Amino acid sequence: MATFLLFTVTALAEIVGCWLVWSWLRNGGSAWLLLPAAASLALFAWLLTLHPTATGRVYAAYGGVYVSLAIVWLWWVDGERPTRWDLLGAALCLAGMAVIMFAPRQA
Repeated sequence: MATFLLFTVTALAEIVGCWLVWSWLRNGGSAWLLLPAAASLALFAWLLTLHPTATGRVYAAYGGVYVSLAIVWLWWVDGERPTRWDLLGAALCLAGMAVIMFAPRQA
């Protein structure tokens, strides 16, 4: 559960940082948006160092959480209700994350 929470906070930091840069570029936002964007992306990079191991498996599992949280962002921040296909895709990503993270491993 702690790993999933860390994945969630990491994904949120990445999404916020990227969204602020996107907002600055696409919406003609203030250059001041780049300061919290940089802070958020720095937080994202630091949070990556807290993951138990920096392996492809961990990053693949993180990707499932990132995709799912991006769909939530689409709904809550962008104001666009996800389609059933968006939700199915997010569910499949989370299922893939669970398979990757919780598969039996040899010691």
